[in-house]
Amino acid sequence: MTHTRKYSTLPPISIHAILLGLAGILAVSQAQAGQTGSKPEPDVLLFVNGEKLIGHLERATATSVTFKSDMAGEITVDWSKVKELHSSQPFAVVPKNVTLRTHQDTSNIPQGTVSMADQKLEINPGGGKPPQTVAVGDTAHVVDQPSFQKAVTESPGLLQDWNGSITGGASLVQATQNSRTFTGGFGLVRTIPTQDWLNPRNRTTIDFSASYGKVTTPNTPAIKTEIYHADAERDEYLSSRLFAFGALAFDHNVSQGLDLQQTYGGGIGWTVLKDAHQDLDLKISVNYIRQSFQDATYNQNLVGSTFGENYNRNLRHGILFAESLTFTPAWNNTSAYSATGSATLTIPAYKRLNVTVGIVDMFLNDPPAGFRKNSFQFTTGLTYLLR
Repeated sequence: MTHTRKYSTLPPISIHAILLGLAGILAVSQAQAGQTGSKPEPDVLLFVNGEKLIGHLERATATSVTFKSDMAGEITVDWSKVKELHSSQPFAVVPKNVTLRTHQDTSNIPQGTVSMADQKLEINPGGGKPPQTVAVGDTAHVVDQPSFQKAVTESPGLLQDWNGSITGGASLVQATQNSRTFTGGFGLVRTIPTQDWLNPRNRTTIDFSASYGKVTTPNTPAIKTEIYHADAERDEYLSSRLFAFGALAFDHNVSQGLDLQQTYGGGIGWTVLKDAHQDLDLKISVNYIRQSFQDATYNQNLVGSTFGENYNRNLRHGILFAESLTFTPAWNNTSAYSATGSATLTIPAYKRLNVTVGIVDMFLNDPPAGFRKNSFQFTTGLTYLLR
C-alpha cells in the first residue's frame, strides 16, 4: 500500500498580509524615529547677572519677555535684565510702526528664529535669506509663528470666540408676608480679532438683566416689581481707538410706569484708555426713542442723543470692577430726558464661579403721575464666567 505524503502550503493571501504588516511596522518605527529626531531644542535665556534659564520663549513686547522653564515656570522679566536670548522655534516680530489687520500682506513682518544681544533682536528667516535686526524698544510684539499666521489669515465663525458671564440670585421669605425676589442676567462680548497684538476690527455686545419681585399679604393686593433691560451693540473700528457703532435697547420698569421703551441709534466711540489693567470708552449717538407707558396718554416718540462712558478695571486678586454711565436728552421734548448709572464688583470664588455685587440707578424725568422718577437697585448673586 502506497502512502502519499501531503504537504501544507501557505495561501498567497497570508503572505501578502505578512508583508503588509511588516511594512506597517517599519513605517511606524521610521515615523517615531523621525518625531524623536525633530523634537525642538530648548531656548536659552541668559540674565545680566550670569543666571541662565532653559525652556521656551513664550512672547515678548518692547519692555518685557515672557519665558517658561521647567524649573521656574512662566516668568516675565524686563529686557533690561536680559543679556542674551536664543530661540530654536520661529517667531514673528511685529515692530511698533506697523499696523496689523487680518487678511493683509505680512511680508514686511520679520519672521524666523530669534536671538537677542545688546538689546537688539536678530531674526533669522533661514533658507539662505539674510537676518533682520530690530531694536528691543522698537518691538511691539513677539509672537510664535504658528499663532501669528493663524491670527492674520483665519476668520472665526459666527458662534466662535464669545466671552461673557451669567449671573443669578434669589431671595425667598415665608411669613405673614410672602416675598419672592429673583435677579439675573447675562452679558456676552465678542471682539475680533481676539489677539491683543492685532488692531481690533469689530466688537459685538449683547446684554440682558432682569429683576422680579412679588410681595403678597392676605386680603391685600400683591405688590410687584418688574425691571427688565436688554441691549445689543455692534462696533466697527475705524482705527485702533476710534469706532462707529449701531445699538438698540429695550427697557421695561413697572416701578416707573414704563411698559416699554425702545431705543435705536448709532454714533461714534473713542477708546480713551486701554492697557492690561483698564479700559475706558466714550460714546455719543443719535437715537430714535419710543416710550410706551401704563397710562397711554404719556406715550411719545422722541429724537435725542446718548452721551455715555464705560470703564473696566482689573483689581488685585482677580477682582473686576465695571462701571457705566449714560445721559439721554431728547431734542424734540427737552423735559423727556433720562439717565442710567451702574457699577459692579466681580469677586472670584471657585474656578469660574464668582460673587457679584452691583448697583443700578435709572432716572426717568417724565414718568406718569404717581410714579417716582428714580429707580435704584442693589443686587448680589453668583456669576459664572463662560471663558
